[in-house]
Amino acid sequence: MSCLRLTVLGLCCLGLGMPSLADDTGTVATKADVSRPDEPLPANIRLRSPVNIDQLRAMQKQVQAVVKKVSPCTVGIQIGGSAGSGVIISPDGYVLTAGHVSGKAGQTCTLILSDGRRVKAKTLGANNDIDSGLIKITEEGTWPYADLGDSKAITKGMWCVSIGHPGGYQAGRTAPVRLGRVQNFSDTYIQTDCTLVGGDSGGPLFDMDGRVIGIHSRIGPFITSNIHVPVETYKVTWDRLAKGDVWDGRAKPAQLATLGLKIMPIAKPCEIEKVDEKSPAAKAGLVVGDKILTVNGQAVGSVQELADLIRKKRTGDELVFGIDRDEKKIELKIKVP
Repeated sequence: MSCLRLTVLGLCCLGLGMPSLADDTGTVATKADVSRPDEPLPANIRLRSPVNIDQLRAMQKQVQAVVKKVSPCTVGIQIGGSAGSGVIISPDGYVLTAGHVSGKAGQTCTLILSDGRRVKAKTLGANNDIDSGLIKITEEGTWPYADLGDSKAITKGMWCVSIGHPGGYQAGRTAPVRLGRVQNFSDTYIQTDCTLVGGDSGGPLFDMDGRVIGIHSRIGPFITSNIHVPVETYKVTWDRLAKGDVWDGRAKPAQLATLGLKIMPIAKPCEIEKVDEKSPAAKAGLVVGDKILTVNGQAVGSVQELADLIRKKRTGDELVFGIDRDEKKIELKIKVP
């Protein structure tokens, strides 16, 4: 099993040497149908490792078909002295990338196509809450583009293909390809073991049918544990991104310190040792000596449990503390700052 997994990863790395998909005239092709293998990838290995040579070959064919389809859509991005990646997702030249790559709106930037051509573009909006960004090609033309997938259909363990320009675009090197699997996901992130390094940011993550399901955002604690922005978040914020809005209303996790509370370290139930003046806790009416029994109806048994419950809330959320004060049960509400 391990040998098969290593082999399929190695075969995908051979895609680094694939020739350019532009024709002899240098013209960039428009979107084409997926070049599929003779038989579609069996459903039983979309979520599992190949268990025999036939399945391994089927996966290899599918990865090659995906790479052939989407490589012309994957671009290098240069903004000032910074480099990143992106993916064209419409024939009129809209490009998805990471928010930290596109930066502020209205900047002139250069996109480098798979055939080495450079075209002018400008940055549009960015949602810095989740690190999504949008760029638009400003030159006339019809551009190769990738279909958008459905990141809501992602399942843990599914295979995926990552493409980008690590270290920036390099002439003579096609966009490196990495094969991996989804490790975890939510509405705001996808975590995979597709290796990412600097310069991959903003590049596309594809499902095994060649549809964009995510955009590379940041390297995790290891280069094989990385975070991507789900494509659905671009869809729901499209109007703001397209008109050039850049926003960062990121909701910060609540903490005992930001609420103005200090808890006795070993007391059970949790007993308030200090309440900062003019803090949210003080304004809510909490006082030294109050014993915190519940938070939003969930029982609290230790300082760590209290801190963990509070961290699940974000700026603007409400916390309802169940308090024991002089053997009287009361409830006090705090709005997270």
